[in-house]
Amino acid sequence: MAKSIMEQIAMLPPEEQAKVLAGMDPDALVWDWSVWGRPEQQAPEGDWNIWAYIAGRGAGKTRTAAEWVREQAKYTNEGQRRFALVARTAADVRDVIVEGESGIMNVTPPSERPLYEPSKRRLTWPNGNVATCFTADEPDSLRGPQFTHAWGDEIAAWRQTPDAAGMTAFDNLRVGARLGRNPQIVVTTTPKRVPLLYKLIEESKTGRVVITRGSTLDNSGNLSGAYLDAITGVYAGTRLAQQEIYGEMLDDVEGALWTTEMIDRGRQSGMPLGTPLRIIGVDPSVAENPRDECGIVVCGSTADRDLYKRQAWVLEDATVLGSPETWANKVGLSFLEAYKPAASVNE
Repeated sequence: MAKSIMEQIAMLPPEEQAKVLAGMDPDALVWDWSVWGRPEQQAPEGDWNIWAYIAGRGAGKTRTAAEWVREQAKYTNEGQRRFALVARTAADVRDVIVEGESGIMNVTPPSERPLYEPSKRRLTWPNGNVATCFTADEPDSLRGPQFTHAWGDEIAAWRQTPDAAGMTAFDNLRVGARLGRNPQIVVTTTPKRVPLLYKLIEESKTGRVVITRGSTLDNSGNLSGAYLDAITGVYAGTRLAQQEIYGEMLDDVEGALWTTEMIDRGRQSGMPLGTPLRIIGVDPSVAENPRDECGIVVCGSTADRDLYKRQAWVLEDATVLGSPETWANKVGLSFLEAYKPAASVNE
């Protein structure tokens, strides 16, 4: 695994360490992220819009993003910079992003440290740059404000409930990051099987989204041996280890009756013209702010009297997370789409 400059120096014999460090300012060195951060923890070059650091727990995601915010907050050449700091809850923003051991306040030297006003949800740097704290549990709070930069922490754990306009917290964050010549968003998260991460991974093909992957073990030099022994001893060889330690996106749920490979083998570009039946299946949710999605699928089927002779096609997965009104509207739209003339269904 790639090591930071300081990790490489630490591996040298004492006399060589002394030569390398000679003449360096120890006080400045303490705060120099370019020598402490591993290569994958340094901001990517290029004209990117979103940098997604997807890695296992303890890989150094929080420190990476906090250092990025600190660096970006130094600049005043394009006017005031405005940051959005977003986590799932208000407590997460305060305890992780702002005041955490690897948070903004603790990675910033006293001379650069911003003024933190919890009652205003605001950080103000000595040069006038400002950051505002938001919670992803209230997506409407991100509607209206504008930003040059943003940090979204543990985005895979955010509730994906859309607001009245059908936009999630991440949708609103992305729309709000529109100030300056090149607005940028850093997102940090342990991977989970959520549509948002799959969309970002797919969008990385455009070059506007940069994906950085990492493992807990990449940061072993900063984690206790007892902790590493415990998590690897308990979870080694499990799917949970793949996700939570090695930062891998799991393709299938363990024990699933239908795997992605099986579905891909049966995938077709369309169903035959004249297939008469259109079926919409709904697994409803009843809460106004549900934790689980409402499953909605649109299927087509032949009309053989003997059910075992029928052939069926899944035309659309229209699953949504939202109130009964939200998913009922989606069912209605799916119905109208499904009962278009057969030719248009196969286009």
